[in-house]
Amino acid sequence: MQDNNSNFLMAVVLSLGVLLGWQFFVVEPRLAEERARQLAAAEEIAAFAENQGTGASPESELRAPDISRAPTVAGTAPARSTKPANNDAFADSPRLKIETDQLLGSIALMGARFDDLILADYAESLAADAPRQRILQAENEFGHWQVHHGWVGGEGANVTLPGPTSLWRVVDGTVLTPTNPVTIAHTTPEGIEFRQRIEVDKDFMFTITHSARNNTNAPLTLYPFAQISRTGRPQTSNLFILHEGAIGFFGEEGLNELDYDDLIDERVVSKEAATGWLGITDKYWATAIIPPQDVSFSARFTGDSANDRAGEVFRGDYLLAGRAIAAGDETVLVTRVFAGAKRVDLVDGYADQGITRFDLLIDWGWFYFLTKPMFRALQFFYDLVGNYGVSILIVTVLIKAVFFPLASRSYETMAKMKKLQPRMLQIREQYKDDRQAQQQELMKIYREEKLNPLAGCLPILLQIPVFFALYKVLFVTIDMRHQPFFGWITDLSAPDPTSLFNLFGLIPWDPPSFLMLGVWPVLMGVTMFIQMQMNPPPPDPIQARMFQILPIFFTFILAGFPAGLVIYWAWNNFLSILQQGLIMRRNDVEIELLANIGFSGRARKTSGDGTGDGTG
Repeated sequence: MQDNNSNFLMAVVLSLGVLLGWQFFVVEPRLAEERARQLAAAEEIAAFAENQGTGASPESELRAPDISRAPTVAGTAPARSTKPANNDAFADSPRLKIETDQLLGSIALMGARFDDLILADYAESLAADAPRQRILQAENEFGHWQVHHGWVGGEGANVTLPGPTSLWRVVDGTVLTPTNPVTIAHTTPEGIEFRQRIEVDKDFMFTITHSARNNTNAPLTLYPFAQISRTGRPQTSNLFILHEGAIGFFGEEGLNELDYDDLIDERVVSKEAATGWLGITDKYWATAIIPPQDVSFSARFTGDSANDRAGEVFRGDYLLAGRAIAAGDETVLVTRVFAGAKRVDLVDGYADQGITRFDLLIDWGWFYFLTKPMFRALQFFYDLVGNYGVSILIVTVLIKAVFFPLASRSYETMAKMKKLQPRMLQIREQYKDDRQAQQQELMKIYREEKLNPLAGCLPILLQIPVFFALYKVLFVTIDMRHQPFFGWITDLSAPDPTSLFNLFGLIPWDPPSFLMLGVWPVLMGVTMFIQMQMNPPPPDPIQARMFQILPIFFTFILAGFPAGLVIYWAWNNFLSILQQGLIMRRNDVEIELLANIGFSGRARKTSGDGTGDGTG
């Protein structure tokens, strides 16, 4: 049994080491290489869409969205495109200015495209001169990220429809603000008049009222659509804990998430839903197109590969049912577009306003029932103290208080185990050649003393889900981004910027990333080591040595984790040391840290027989 326990522990530790080592030594260098490659790239802007100006029939190729699927051939895949062509004409498009407290940018009147949007309250970094975060763009070094709406002609609709190069005119308003909506219009040669009344709230939601008036002498059927297009694969975290890529909620089917590799492999993913939305999300930012929530729609994600990642094209679109418009009549519908930061209170508010499960735009994961309450607790104390780092300390104390009875029983068990160490050592020495008899005698002691040797693992087990929930909150929520603690910790969502290997800044040298071992990771490692040495040492010398090495291992691994998470772990360890120390004193158990690590005569005396725990 002892050998099995040893093997099991070694397997767990080695597995954890492989996972964390892969992230630290493989994923992180790849991300650095990808970042450098993308920053050096300068790719041509992707075509906004294939020319949809004729709209004559359902068989006309409108690529994205593939309008041919509307009346007759639902789900038809678009032809795989090559590297997108340059679209320099868009650069000179007349523009309609957007100006709110949260957003700055413009709408291109050529094609009525949302392709220029800056988040006024969010900087790209903490540098004093850092530019504001851009979310939608006509083009940059990677390509574009745009949103547009349109209409598709049904079968036999031999009319001209506005396309990506069609010029719209402003008929009402001059600058789009929360208090001043604007209206743009386009009239086809046949006299069909299309209008978009565009409104924006004080945050990141646009509401568009579309109308199409049939001024011809014949009835007309049109299909409304909306599309998000993005050229160039962005840099992603490549961590299982966070989804980046295509996202959508589709009625009874629920949430769907597809990363960029999925889109390239699948090419086309089609959905049908009675309510919902779809979009493309980054870690902190997202765009989403939202059809009327009481109307069924067909949705689709597509991915087109290219010779390099900067030329890949990703799209998401929806298509609504056809609307029959009699001669001289008009049809109207209202859609919405979200383009901005994924603030928790904001997306929850939009969900409450009728956008079905829009709160899932933030990746809370499968354990949202634990992760989201963790965020709410942190947010509550942040509102009181004004510092998320202090909020983490307070929440940790409360968690320790909640689990205090269970932890106390666990620590009492470990204290009693420590008192029994001399007796247990005697048994191991007496039956050192008979493992079965040794285990039987040890189990007899456990029964007599009413002890469960596995109870000592309880504090660690209790800590794991809390650790994960806090890690998730720190990693995925924008509320933690660029939030300071004290001193050198200016961003709780980023690693501790100091390093032991340049004496925490005293030596003018910038260590490589794998040597960035900051103050807080060191404190975490020290407290973890102290806490582990307060526990009864494992009887197996290999296990004992592994437990001594684990704090060093975790110190290096967690050095690359968000500083807020490391602060939590160090603080939790410190509180556990105090709690365990008090319980051991209450049970008349001597705390022998030095003895446990071999700095006493007694420890050295017993270490040579393979049992050395320093207590017998």
